[in-house]
Amino acid sequence: MIKVFFAPSARFARQISLRAALTAGLVMAAMAPAEAAKTTLTLGMSVEPTGLDPTIAAPVAIGQVTWQNVFEGLVTIDQAGKIRPQLAKNWEISPDGLTYTLKLQSGVRFHDGEAFDAASAKFSLDRARGADSVNPQKRFFASIASIDTPDAETLVLHLSTPTGSLIYWLGWPASVMVAPKTAAGDKVTPVGTGPFKFVGWAKGDKVELEKNADYWNKAAAAKLDKVTFRFIADPQAQAAALKSGDLDAFPEFAAPELMSSFDGDTRLVTRIGNTELKVVAGMNNARKPFDDKRVRQALMMAIDRKTVIDGAWSGLGTPIGSHYTPNDPGYQDMTGVLPYDVEKAKALLAEAGYPNGFTFTIKSPQMAYAPRSAEVMQAMFAEIGVTMNIEPTEFPAKWVQDIMKDRNFDMTIVAHAEPLDIDIYGRDPYYFNYKNPVFNALMKKVQETTDPAAQNAIYGEAQKILAEDVPALYLFVMPKLGVWDRKLKGLWENEPIPSNVLSGVSWEE
Repeated sequence: MIKVFFAPSARFARQISLRAALTAGLVMAAMAPAEAAKTTLTLGMSVEPTGLDPTIAAPVAIGQVTWQNVFEGLVTIDQAGKIRPQLAKNWEISPDGLTYTLKLQSGVRFHDGEAFDAASAKFSLDRARGADSVNPQKRFFASIASIDTPDAETLVLHLSTPTGSLIYWLGWPASVMVAPKTAAGDKVTPVGTGPFKFVGWAKGDKVELEKNADYWNKAAAAKLDKVTFRFIADPQAQAAALKSGDLDAFPEFAAPELMSSFDGDTRLVTRIGNTELKVVAGMNNARKPFDDKRVRQALMMAIDRKTVIDGAWSGLGTPIGSHYTPNDPGYQDMTGVLPYDVEKAKALLAEAGYPNGFTFTIKSPQMAYAPRSAEVMQAMFAEIGVTMNIEPTEFPAKWVQDIMKDRNFDMTIVAHAEPLDIDIYGRDPYYFNYKNPVFNALMKKVQETTDPAAQNAIYGEAQKILAEDVPALYLFVMPKLGVWDRKLKGLWENEPIPSNVLSGVSWEE
């Protein structure tokens, strides 16, 4: 038999070629790996930090860039507000509460290669507590009388008095470990032990970090290769940058009134979490008429907190009656101690010798919540015959000078971001100029025990004193308003301490 082969027609040849191409494409697609997840993140912040070293200046924006990213502490504070080991893997406290023995991690190096050990830990704490220290929380270290380093992995703190909050304080941004050789330059070129290394800072625009490939804690190594913090003050510009994709996330979005503008966005999600941001209108208790408790009580009773929250923060916030948040241990709701009551407020003013009211000035920093709150309060005070003039005050420089340093003010309004900072009313000096020996004794007593139940009972007594004495007008706790790409995982929804902890952040594949 003879086999005869016929050449295919041109049309038939094209069909065969097309089928072959499609088949090859399917095979290649099946062999190709899934699309790799992103490894970069661009994150927005409203306030640019004044520097990058949280151990020498107080603004929270510093720690929001570098704490737990570049710098680490002997211990850390997790998303639930709990203390966790970090550069110290464990510790023991003597029965009398005067000796703390901390065992340190081994094999840890700073980003420049310098070893982290007991000597550098001692250097960091001595720098924070020394006579020339400018640490914003220098009081944290005041009870440390001396420090021993029996070996490279053992740090022994000898205290002059029991300090029940010491381990908690050692987890704060102000307590991070710094390298002896580079500490002086950390304000502009931070060098830490963290999962990210500093790359550069374009003032007025951005700070860039990159993954630390040699990070000591492999279980907590960064999943991102590069992080860019961009500083955008204007809320409308923040929203526009998010919607255009120029920003991947804004963990503390500054405009509650714009949160609904993201409804229905297929790429972005919104989150409302809790914070420690207590908005209070602090009074100069050493200046008339605020030296009279009845006047302070009258002003508190003239304020409808719900209306303030509606006007200042679009109804997103939690009323408070003292300098304490519902997240804090031992919290008690004190909003009923001096409730909104215009007639009682007028009566208290008359009793204090101001039947026709008085006039004063509030110095209001430019952060959105402050002038908005002040305007609502202004209208409420008018109802009891009190005239409040509003003076815009640049923050932080002018505000810090006028209020914190010169005490040249009648009233101001600010969100206190530090967790568990009720003790500020016992600090001398502090801008409230509030003096109460009973309150001060409670703050001393709370440090004499490490028992949480005992501490909570003492904090309860302290809250009651502040609610009745009102050295400041207690308004509300600001929520954490987050907006970010729905494929981003690991950003903190709640904020027990001001931060942007990024080691656990990643993109979905």
